[in-house]
This record gives sequence, structure tokens and C-alpha cells, in this order.
Amino acid sequence: MDSDSSRSGRWRPVSWGGRAVHAEGNTPVRFALDRRIDALTAPFLAAQDKGYFGSEGLDVVIEPGNGARAMLQRLAAGAQDAGFGDINALIRFRDENPSADLKAVMIIHDRPGYALIGRKSRGISAAPASLEGRKLGTASIDASFAQWPLFKSLNKIDDSKIRIETIGLPVREPMLASGEIDALFAFGPSTAVSLQARGVPGEDIVLMEMAEHGLLLYGSAVIVSGKLIASKPDAVRGLVRAMMRGIRDTVANPAAGAQVVLRRNEGAQVEVERDKLVAVIERNILTPYVRAHGLGGVDSERWAQALDQLALAGSFRDKARAGDAFTDAFLPPAGERMF
Repeated sequence: MDSDSSRSGRWRPVSWGGRAVHAEGNTPVRFALDRRIDALTAPFLAAQDKGYFGSEGLDVVIEPGNGARAMLQRLAAGAQDAGFGDINALIRFRDENPSADLKAVMIIHDRPGYALIGRKSRGISAAPASLEGRKLGTASIDASFAQWPLFKSLNKIDDSKIRIETIGLPVREPMLASGEIDALFAFGPSTAVSLQARGVPGEDIVLMEMAEHGLLLYGSAVIVSGKLIASKPDAVRGLVRAMMRGIRDTVANPAAGAQVVLRRNEGAQVEVERDKLVAVIERNILTPYVRAHGLGGVDSERWAQALDQLALAGSFRDKARAGDAFTDAFLPPAGERMF
């Protein structure tokens, strides 16, 4: 990482085997993340470092972020061209902002990472009812907490018996590790790995994934501005193809994927990021559906059911427009998306 990119928080390709590609005339794409650089972003970083974007005629700059809504606002304002973030936040954003024409073009997390992570020693079990009488911690921007109204409704949880404390992202895991809270909202598989790295025994960690308790929602996706779709559809196709290659590389070699994170996040631990990446690949990306049908698309019946679930937590102004948040028009053929 050069000194300029380090200061700005923006990253352009660095060499991975000397194959990074730059060329005059490449289409610039400003790609916004909804989070800091970590294992969940490794496939995009791998695509950048190995020159996959460049080989598609793209010059991609990847910028970290602070939550899905902030990322969507940046896309809608034209500050970025594409991004990675929660598709359910996109659905709500489209409903609340009729002029915002943002579309998801590739599902990355077929199974969402929404979860509560607790400790058996603090009275948490696999049953959602065990949350009653407990103290939960959440960051205000956490995507899992955004699904709490739906989760508690589906599982008949009495939240009057629960104390929820808003805390900063950096202190969530330390507070659970120290016993200051009983459970927290977070991206489940990767957070469970981080807690073990902090010394919490694996047998004391309870991973309560919302997808195992009634939620049919999809997770994070590649989201693109309407302007880029309209003006440069081939660039969108190239972006998706390059990301598919990056995902394949991180699936084949998670250790190398962890290294691309480490080059941009000096505070990361390579073994922890590797284990987080493995967990996310196994639980969120390469689901049984994806292995049978290919990565990136949606099942129309599940999509409709997911929209119905979202409506339970809050009615839509225009459900049809809100639900028109995904297109498969830029995906490669299914045979090229199989793992």
C-alpha cells in the first residue's frame, strides 16, 4: 500500500504475483464498502490485487465505510459508483427515497450473517427465549440489530424483559468477553471467531443465527448506481465477473485472502482473518442453494417471502418499487457461477 493510499483510506491494486493491471482509458469505478477492511471484504481485495478489475477494463478504487445506510447514501449522491452492503437496507432505502435508483446485481451472502452471539455462562442458550432477562449490546448501525423487530416477532420474544444498550463497534466484543453484556448483535460467524481469538472458550459461545430462527432474508450484495448501469452496462458486467474470480480465489486459498486484508489493515491478525473468511464462505456464501444453482442470483419464491417478512416489521410505501431492488441481468451464465 503506497503512502498516498494509506493516508486517504483508498486502495488501488498492489501486486499479487505481478499481475495487477493499469491502463489508460480504463473505466474508473469508486467502490464503497459498508464496513472496515476485514475478511468479509477479502474477495474484492483479491480481485483488485490480482488485476481482475484491470483485465475487465476497470480502474477500481475501494473505500471502507461505516454502515450500509451511509454507503447507500454515498451511491445515491454520486460520490461512489458501486458498493457492498446489506440488501435489506437497500430495499428500505429505495422505499424511502423514490428518486434513488440503486440496484443489487450480485448476491454475495445467500445466507445473511444476522445473529446474536451470547455466552452460555451468561445464561444464553440456542433458544431465542433465553434472551429475555438479559443485557444485549449493539452498535446503532449494525445490520443484525436492524432485523431485531422481525426476529423478536417471529420468535415471540418479550423485549420488555430485555435491556438493549447501544455501544460502539470497537467495544462490543471486549464487553461480551469481559461479561459486561450477555449477548451482542453482529455478523455471526466472523464475530464468533473473533471472540475465540479474544480468549472466550468456544464451548461458551452461543451463535444464534437469525436464519435458523425463521428469517428468509438475503444478506449482503454488490450494489450499483443507476447511473453506472445506464451509462456503462458492460462495466457492471465486468465488475461482477472480476468479483466472481476474486471469490473463487479466496474460496480456494483463504490464507492468501487473509493476507490481502493484512496488507490494508495493520491491526488485523492473519490467522483470525483466515478463520473468519473460512467461516463466512462455509455459512454465508457457499450455501446448499448456491452449490446447486450458482452464486449471485436469487430464488424468486424466497425473494417474495423475504419481502413479505420485511413488511411485517414495517409497511412499505411502495412495496413493488422497494422489492425491485435486484437484477440478474449482469450475472454470468449459471454454469460460470457454480462452485
